[in-house]
Amino acid sequence: MSFPFDNLSMLEVIGLTLLLGVGLARFANPHRQFDRLLFGLLAGGLLLRYALWRTADTLPDSSHGFASVWSYVFYVFEMISIVYTLAAIAVMVRRRDNRPQADAGEARLRAAGTNVPAVDVFIATYNEDWQILEKTIVAAKAIDYPHVAVWVLDDTRRDWLRDRCAQLGVNYTRRPDNSHAKAGNLNNGLRLSAGHTNAPYILVLDADFAAQKNILYRVLGLFADSKVALVQTPQFYYNADPIQHNLGATDSWVDEQRVFFDVFQPSRDAWDSAFCVGTSFVISRKAITDAGGFPTDSVCEDIHTTYLLRKSGYITRWLNERLSVGLSAEGLVEYINQRGRWCLGTMQVALLKDGPLRGSGYRLIDRLHYIHGMLHWIGKPFLLMMLVAPVLYWYFGIAAFYTTPERFLFYGLPALIGFWFYGPWITERRTLPIFTEVTQLVASYAVTRTIISACFRPFGRPFKVTAKGLDRSKVVVHWRLAGFFITLMLFLQIGAANTIMNADMSAGTVFNLGWTLIALVLNLAAIMACVDLPRLRQEERFPFRRATRWRVGAREESSQFIDISLSGAALRRGTGMPARGERLRVLVPEVGWVPARVARHSKRRLCVQFETDEALRHRLIELIFSQTPHNVAIKARPLRAFLRLARLAGLSFSSR
Repeated sequence: MSFPFDNLSMLEVIGLTLLLGVGLARFANPHRQFDRLLFGLLAGGLLLRYALWRTADTLPDSSHGFASVWSYVFYVFEMISIVYTLAAIAVMVRRRDNRPQADAGEARLRAAGTNVPAVDVFIATYNEDWQILEKTIVAAKAIDYPHVAVWVLDDTRRDWLRDRCAQLGVNYTRRPDNSHAKAGNLNNGLRLSAGHTNAPYILVLDADFAAQKNILYRVLGLFADSKVALVQTPQFYYNADPIQHNLGATDSWVDEQRVFFDVFQPSRDAWDSAFCVGTSFVISRKAITDAGGFPTDSVCEDIHTTYLLRKSGYITRWLNERLSVGLSAEGLVEYINQRGRWCLGTMQVALLKDGPLRGSGYRLIDRLHYIHGMLHWIGKPFLLMMLVAPVLYWYFGIAAFYTTPERFLFYGLPALIGFWFYGPWITERRTLPIFTEVTQLVASYAVTRTIISACFRPFGRPFKVTAKGLDRSKVVVHWRLAGFFITLMLFLQIGAANTIMNADMSAGTVFNLGWTLIALVLNLAAIMACVDLPRLRQEERFPFRRATRWRVGAREESSQFIDISLSGAALRRGTGMPARGERLRVLVPEVGWVPARVARHSKRRLCVQFETDEALRHRLIELIFSQTPHNVAIKARPLRAFLRLARLAGLSFSSR
């Protein structure tokens, strides 16, 4: 079957796609369901049109040997990605906003005074140091709610941590072994707390996540619906992830999970299919106890918990508010290993006898949503295959699919244009070409290895905690991963150059030259992402626009904060600045006078280093980490991001 076209039709289709894309991106509102449906039909229709043409017109017969095998394997993984994308477009037509219910619930709870249900706060820790744990524990103690009991669940059995918890007046538990990893630790806390505080609700926090003051008042009202057993809130980070940091885009490109947390989970919630993400959630003690405790059969107990509760008729609700902040993976190795673990956990749950694919008690929509989540991981190898495909063509004449540049422009380019407009629109600038692809590409290497190994040994692997708080003061090149992209880049350049020098400018060559150019850009950005740049600050800084005063002896001057951290602050410079190294006292709102020393000053700012005791430090933690300002980008700033990337790549652009 051959799909007809001519050059005039091609220009008309591309022009119309551009016109509709620009118009919808400019005038449609992603918060209106009809607009999401309309734009989704355009983007999805163009993608489906491409998929039909791709299936009918671009596949070879079986007589080409390995070339045919490669072409069909490439096609299968491409179709997996397309099916995932089409399903995502359908899911995102709906969206649920639980903030009005949270508002009503908070009003009821505050009106009830102290006559509210108690909450146990579980902080699961394995090997995190005190610098990380202190923030989480102090912020948990500062939660604005009448009945809160904090439990530190220590799976490393540290005596110093037990003593610290006693000093702070929080509960401490340990167990003799680490069986079933985090799930086993939570179950131990569930059992021990039942004999003491036995609160009807449990807030679960990872060791590096600091709860905001109002988290319980905001969340607990959603349990008024008897179907709700778990309320999940999004993860926000107060440090840049490795991709943001290594590409110099901390203030101009969002962390990789923002689309999932801010856009996709609210849409899944509208289908009653949001799921637990492991931290910053509140769960009903009765529901999880009746279910037999947190499930232990997978390295990802979070999504398994949601589906375990689903079998009993319960749902997970998503409250899309910033009610906790935590540490993202700081190094690239930890970042990609974390994604590999998530992939493995998803596959493990799918294989379980009582899981959403094989078990009973699930709705069809539950199973379909789980399959959709699996496709996210199964489609990852396609990104790597897209980089390898031009290399196979240049050196062996093996094509990924068989067509002409004109036909691809007619069928493929409109689909790309439609999605390039739709993606940033539906996510409200949380996707960005090159950055989005590189973020997925770097993780794809580890995910592909996980998928292959899981085919042979899906179970029996140890749970690996994501290491945080390590020394990040030096440049670290991850040669194993970077070497893969460097090798591909060299082969692409040599193959393309050799073809051009031989003056072979056939249609296939022109098509693959365009493909190669895109692959080279992605390879270069991926190589840059594989270089962990130093993180010289021991404490992250946060914007802090508050009035202040400082004292040196009997002299007192007014000023204003620019930013603040646990270790110091920057103030606007005034007249008569103190000398470098001079001691002074700085008035911090809600904390008091804090002893400090002048670290440096410039024409615009005075930078001071705090010299605090434990009591003052804890008050600073309450100020900064219990009501944390945004210090990392939550929406993309495209021009700034691309200029920073160009500068890092050695091009002479300014990021100003």
